[in-house]
Amino acid sequence: MKFIKNKLGLATLATAIIFAGCNKFLDVNDTPNDPLEVPPSTLLSTGLAGTAFAVSNELNRFASTIMSVTAGAAGNPLAWDIYNNVTGAEFGNQWNFELYGGALINYRKMIQAAEAQQGAAYAGIGKIMTAYTFSVVTNTWGDVPYSEALQGDVEVTTPRLDAQRDIYLGNSAENIQGLIDMVREGLADLDRESIVNPGATDIVYGGNIDRWRRAGNLLLLKLAMQISQVEPTISSQVIREVMEANHYINENAGNLSVRFGGQVGSQSPLWTLTNNSLFQNELLISTRFLNLLQGLNDPRLPNFVTRVQQTPGATPTYVTIDNGFRGVVPLATLTNPQRPGRSVYNSYATGVSGEGPVRLLTYAQTSFILAEAVVRFGLAGDAQALYAQGIRASMGEAGITAENITAYFNANPTVVTLSGNNEQRIEQIIRQKYISLFSNGLEQWNDWRRTGYPVLAEHTNAQGIDGRRPVRAVYLFTEQQRNPNFPQGNTVPESNVPLWWDVN
Repeated sequence: MKFIKNKLGLATLATAIIFAGCNKFLDVNDTPNDPLEVPPSTLLSTGLAGTAFAVSNELNRFASTIMSVTAGAAGNPLAWDIYNNVTGAEFGNQWNFELYGGALINYRKMIQAAEAQQGAAYAGIGKIMTAYTFSVVTNTWGDVPYSEALQGDVEVTTPRLDAQRDIYLGNSAENIQGLIDMVREGLADLDRESIVNPGATDIVYGGNIDRWRRAGNLLLLKLAMQISQVEPTISSQVIREVMEANHYINENAGNLSVRFGGQVGSQSPLWTLTNNSLFQNELLISTRFLNLLQGLNDPRLPNFVTRVQQTPGATPTYVTIDNGFRGVVPLATLTNPQRPGRSVYNSYATGVSGEGPVRLLTYAQTSFILAEAVVRFGLAGDAQALYAQGIRASMGEAGITAENITAYFNANPTVVTLSGNNEQRIEQIIRQKYISLFSNGLEQWNDWRRTGYPVLAEHTNAQGIDGRRPVRAVYLFTEQQRNPNFPQGNTVPESNVPLWWDVN
């Protein structure tokens, strides 16, 4: 349960600013030590940084490891690499402080403050980001506290767990608004007149409301595609509506990306975990990911992954290990196992000095989701053009020049051209989407569970429940003990029990 404390002023988690005296994420009440009113501007920047922190911190280390992007060398990643240590003792800081007691409570307070001040813009952004952040929670754990969560002001301290289907789609009988409708409501708020508006304290778009509209529509696409295997009619309908409106992220400059600081103590968690923490030697890049990109002649590889000069004057090379290798081979048997002797995240993921960014929603995602929708549902559009657009967008975001992108397309026609039946074309799309999502292990994990792509061999020496890659995180022991609404005893789902939308 590693938790990298980030000291960035507005990027610290909400508990450090608003609820420092509270230790239960659902039992939030006013105390003499807490400010009674915090302006929406402060809550917005803190919430955005909190979501980015949660997505790129320990949950990302876990997901990237089991998704064969990184490999464990020590600590928790060493166990995750062979599917062990996925228990109710994991991710307590992420659940309590980064998600429920961090970003989510910030957005709740921001929406309340915005509505009191006729700040429809803040309310709209808050609802979009609440939906995004709750999707992280439910996609990690499944059924979770949702409609009754964050209700400490009305003394709901042991909330029910809502079914994942209700979290996505709502349930009027249970008075549950789903994530898709929450985003729609947020978009409607952005179209209303707003007396107070975000400016520089909007650390993503600088107060550009049109870019927030585009981000909200891409989030609708993402949420709808996530349920495509279990609710194809609803999924295709939502995606068709967004496609027809034609207003979503359509350039890298519009990506929903959160930048951190470049000074010690304010960097992104991924930079800190890679370069400047007690845990920096626990991960390196997986040989499997290296082989994938080298096999595709992918020009993004050197921008994604560092190379190592193993001896003075030698040509820098990639130093990686196979997933599960460390599960049986002692650390000391590897030559120069410390960080200078291993390939890790490069500046694309960490920034040069730790600024990141953390990419939450991107133009490449837009393109790949739409390409899949055209193939999967037969919606209007050119799947090939969208697929190529996604590769180009990702390469451009990775710093590859337009000239070099064109050269790659000309030299690798089988990579950039969809072929085969629909299922084979979907596999191609998701493989490229997986590459484009480098450093966002949670989204890679989401797509793999939903589609089974990319096809990933099980890790060497895999153990876990049944020798198969985990498909969920396990509920916290502390929440099971504190809240009787959580599954108890033999009813607690293990890490090999699929989520509602995972039926591939």
